[in-house]
Amino acid sequence: MSVLVVGSIALDTVKTPFGEATDAVGGSGVYFAAGASFFTPVNVVGVVGQDFPMHSLDFLKARGVDLHGLSVKPGKTFRWSGVYGFDLNVRETLDTQLNAFATFKPSIPDVYRKTDYVFLANIDPELQLDVLRQVERPRLVVCDTMDFWIEGKRDALLRTLQEVDVLILNDAETRELAEEADLIKAARRVLTMGPKTVVVKKGEHGALLISSDAFFAAPAFPTESVFDPTGAGDSFAGGFVGHLARTGDLSHETMRQAVIYGSVIASFNVERFSMERLKSLSQEEIRERFRAFQKITHFDE
Repeated sequence: MSVLVVGSIALDTVKTPFGEATDAVGGSGVYFAAGASFFTPVNVVGVVGQDFPMHSLDFLKARGVDLHGLSVKPGKTFRWSGVYGFDLNVRETLDTQLNAFATFKPSIPDVYRKTDYVFLANIDPELQLDVLRQVERPRLVVCDTMDFWIEGKRDALLRTLQEVDVLILNDAETRELAEEADLIKAARRVLTMGPKTVVVKKGEHGALLISSDAFFAAPAFPTESVFDPTGAGDSFAGGFVGHLARTGDLSHETMRQAVIYGSVIASFNVERFSMERLKSLSQEEIRERFRAFQKITHFDE
């Protein structure tokens, strides 16, 4: 089953204690597509400026990612610049230039409208809701958001959440959205806002999968070579949704597996800047790390 992703496509300038990259390909739509492409075909809807190096997405095309929903507008591509310290869970945004992304209004091509699996990446919740008006009864809608929308467009976000099956967000965003300090209570309050399942990303501390009647906690993979955490959350979402689309199974047990696959993809993503590690990643490496996850989380009674 194919997956539709609507999100940003950007050129990122990133500095970490281990190096830096200038005008590297990024954005939520690209990171998600790169992660999900290991599992299932992906259709991308997004916008870039005339300065975007289209050849940089050739590796996605080679993996079956359809870019017919990618439009090129006059002007420059969305640009983001940030810096990380040794605590890679914390980043400082130095500059954001929306450029062509500032007027982005997703138009879903007819061939994408019957997609069964939809991922609404981190964009304006009003645009997310507009996307859902354009698609035809998807089997699964997964949504991401951030503090900017929680603070600035809460009402629109709450309307969108009524149409969402799975919400993916980090621990701070979960607390802010729920207005609750305790993380588990916060996640359960978010469930009352519409989503059937909440996935809480906790960075180097793993992820939680919470529904009304089930709970799952997974650690992060103990990666020793972390160069750049940019895009880790979106690549996690790519692995998560990609596995669900590949199996066609939305049971809690399969969602547990999806959390691990998401964590696996994210653990590879952070090993290099931008798309570099995901470009060279193989299916066998994914399977090996999935099996390693099984070993480090297994224990006897």
